[in-house]
Amino acid sequence: MLVVNKVISIFKKFSWFKRFNAKVTYEVLAKYIPAADWHFMNYGYIPNIKEIEVNIAPFEVKDQQHSANMYHYLACKATFTGKTVLEIGSGRGGGARYVAGNFNPVQYVGLDIAKNAVHLARKLHILPNLSFVQGSGESLAVDSNSIDVVMNVESCHGYGDVKNFLSEVLRVLKPGGHLLLVDFRNSVENMDLFKQELKDSGLTLLSEENISANVVAAIESDDGSKRAKIESLVPPRYQKLFCDFAGVVGSRFYTTLKDGTRPYYRFVLVKPS
Repeated sequence: MLVVNKVISIFKKFSWFKRFNAKVTYEVLAKYIPAADWHFMNYGYIPNIKEIEVNIAPFEVKDQQHSANMYHYLACKATFTGKTVLEIGSGRGGGARYVAGNFNPVQYVGLDIAKNAVHLARKLHILPNLSFVQGSGESLAVDSNSIDVVMNVESCHGYGDVKNFLSEVLRVLKPGGHLLLVDFRNSVENMDLFKQELKDSGLTLLSEENISANVVAAIESDDGSKRAKIESLVPPRYQKLFCDFAGVVGSRFYTTLKDGTRPYYRFVLVKPS
């Protein structure tokens, strides 16, 4: 397993492999684990006390409340009522359903590179203002200056060319439109590189927050329920691998997030008017 992980880490330096790896991973997950009660794929978020006081209370969900929180407190960073929203990397669609159903956008489109994920989201989440399409965040089949808000949750770390992604976001956003983004990088140096890419994107950075501790708290709070769900959904021979992927307590993802070597940030950017 160590050899396999080392080989994969080497290949992840190549753009084509990052795209391939992301697509295959989420195609497989959607096809072989189409659980109707597993809607979110982010690691979760527990807000600060001050943040709870400032923002509206999260809407309750049946499962994965902390993962819903990730979308809730990100969506609180912009106005959604009457707006056109594009989520790039919508996965199983739970976040799209949460925001489309509770923040009153006139249209919310969830876009994902994995065809199986799109089909699953269409099956699980049906609202009049919500739709799902297959596509790449690096080449959007979307009109220029047509989107009010772009959402991107734990997704762009898997893109082959982040600069292309940001260029496309800049193109499709209306002047004054927002990019709301949360994501991690596997080192402080790579997060610094990403921050520079954001600064060079043509978008104006309104805020950046290190939310690593909030994500760690969510992982710790959800550990028991997450392990139980993995045991119920995943064949035994794949459970350890899936626990590592899911970032349970003790996994490499959790350990590096907690010790600060894998930073997780929230960004709010706007397209200049």
